[in-house]
Amino acid sequence: MTTISVLALLFSRKVTMSNLVFMPAHQLAQMIRDGAVSSVEVLNAYLAQIAKQNSKLNAICTLDEERARQRAKQADEALARGENWGILHGVPITIKDAFETAELLTTGGYKLLKNYIPKRDATVVARLRAAGAVILGKTNLADSSGDYQGINDLFPRVNNPWNLDCTSGGSSSGGAAAIAAGLSSLDICSDFGGSIRQPAHFCGVFGLKPTDRRVPTTGHIPEIPGRPHCIRQMLTVGALARSVEDLRLCLQLIAGSDPHQPDIPPVPLDVPTGKTLQNLRIAWTDEWLKFPVASQIKSAIESVAKKLANVGTQIEQWVPEFDFVAALQIYYAVATYNLMYSQPTTFDYARNSIAFLFREATQGDGNLRRLSNVAGIGLSIWFHPTLKSYFEALTQRDRLIAQMDKELQQWDVWLCPVAMTTAFTHRAKGEAVDVEGRKVPYMMASGVYTVPFNLTGHPVVVIPIGQTKNGLPIGMQIVGKRWREMELLAIAQEINKVVSTFQHPSGY
Repeated sequence: MTTISVLALLFSRKVTMSNLVFMPAHQLAQMIRDGAVSSVEVLNAYLAQIAKQNSKLNAICTLDEERARQRAKQADEALARGENWGILHGVPITIKDAFETAELLTTGGYKLLKNYIPKRDATVVARLRAAGAVILGKTNLADSSGDYQGINDLFPRVNNPWNLDCTSGGSSSGGAAAIAAGLSSLDICSDFGGSIRQPAHFCGVFGLKPTDRRVPTTGHIPEIPGRPHCIRQMLTVGALARSVEDLRLCLQLIAGSDPHQPDIPPVPLDVPTGKTLQNLRIAWTDEWLKFPVASQIKSAIESVAKKLANVGTQIEQWVPEFDFVAALQIYYAVATYNLMYSQPTTFDYARNSIAFLFREATQGDGNLRRLSNVAGIGLSIWFHPTLKSYFEALTQRDRLIAQMDKELQQWDVWLCPVAMTTAFTHRAKGEAVDVEGRKVPYMMASGVYTVPFNLTGHPVVVIPIGQTKNGLPIGMQIVGKRWREMELLAIAQEINKVVSTFQHPSGY
């Protein structure tokens, strides 16, 4: 975008300080570079929005105002000297409180880390700073990044800006609420079982979960600092944003090998094929067998399929030959082994875990509980972990990865729900969720459509596709081939042009 086009944008849309907070990060970056607005002005707009809105959302848990002001001022001075720090020069962003930030409180939602001040940045944070970003603060999250709601023992719970009585999702709870309500331009977050995708769906924003091992997790909590590196599979680092373009920009900055984490392979980002919608083969599913989805979500996805068909896309309703029940159970087994030695062994943590497992084992439709068997699998491994059973679970994971690879080979992307329901009202972790009159187990309601792709490692983009009759957002997963994120993002951008654009909730 040229300086002239940016100025035209400013005049034609009458951009005010309040409008700035809902602009995509890549547009803000261009405007700052072109001198249409300063980094200080953009930062002030976000700080004003946070001061006005955050007290009811609790999305930002730690605000780094003083250093952000200093950094924004330095960014403007650097541009005046002809210096450009990078593609995000002077753009304020936020970081999920699961990532270490040098000299800034980082808790991971753990009470025992309430005073933890890291000495260095997580790898992805360092890469974003190097690209010129201004770290505005940290976003609230679920305790230990382990819940589908933003609840922990340190900060007030996160509320959904579309309806304060509802959760914004989890574990990247504050990030999704902040992006939706104009408190940040871009949020860096993580996904171990849907923690980017479910909040994106609940809050009506865009989210990216990259291929497993595409982005370093160095400096992510869990693990608790000082513990062994236990989380070796399924944890991914991605972003929440207000456009697909911002997701692409972010991935280009944070992806790549890391000397601190040698198991991140030096695989270069792919080059998109440039296919148009008319040349794509797309599959879509509104519901998997045995896992019911709310009718308004199904209708929204069917509407997307019709819109794509109307513009000439080759699109077909399809369900892969894939063992989703086995995928759920193997996911929970691998997840338990990854997490069991990375978590604190405090009384509070043990008490909360037992309470959750009791609810998960007793609430919701019994037939559905037996399909995932979260409590049974988790307790069995906690009390009787063996190296053999861990390797057996990994072997089953390899089988399922190969199965999903084979099934997706015939398609460019696959469209499917994010969750069985839209944002639900706040509740205790493990309390069943109502899906059109059927009591669904807590973990299944939010995770059954996301955890298979953590298990298999496939990249996923979530885009908003509509709203329910009572005004809650609906998102959709766009699943791509492993190591083909740039192709996936290019296709997601084309789909988004036909389907929808970002809308922020009223009152913000």
